[in-house]
Amino acid sequence: MYVLNEIELIARLKQGEASAFKVLVQNYQDRVYYSALNILQNTSEAEDTAQETFIQVFESIGGFKEESSLATWIYRIAVRKALEKIRKQKNRQRLHSIAPWWMPSEEKSMDATYLNPGINNEHKEKAAIIFKAISELPNNQRIAFTLIRVQGMKHEEASVIMELSIKAIESLLSRAKENLKSKLKYYYNS
Repeated sequence: MYVLNEIELIARLKQGEASAFKVLVQNYQDRVYYSALNILQNTSEAEDTAQETFIQVFESIGGFKEESSLATWIYRIAVRKALEKIRKQKNRQRLHSIAPWWMPSEEKSMDATYLNPGINNEHKEKAAIIFKAISELPNNQRIAFTLIRVQGMKHEEASVIMELSIKAIESLLSRAKENLKSKLKYYYNS
């Protein structure tokens, strides 16, 4: 089987080849899904975000300027889509608080820890507590922390994805760590 390099893949995607899009999805679907899952902590929202990400990639690949890697560009789209979901959730929660009779309440699923293959069964309970604390971070802190500490990205790549300077990423990461220490101090001191 012949494997496409990134340049060939991009060229074939820009020509609209369905087989190239299939290769793209196969290569990136797990990473995009787990990126969204780590941010949203809800499997159905993460699945929707992954699908929306690939739809946008398919629709806008012609405008991809190749100023970053294809993976970075895809991650940027996925992060943006996840943030849109978070904003919609907040708007729905606000509307529910104003008109609870009109807007049904939605339970937030904390299933990210149970479906994330990187977490051993004996660590699921601890991971659930940590992921809950991460979900309470401000959006930019949560994303910076998730990209770097949970997914293991380099600061430079997170900087490109979030469209922030490396210094800003370092600052977000530092504040996220401080916030997490504060949120988790009772858990670890008991």
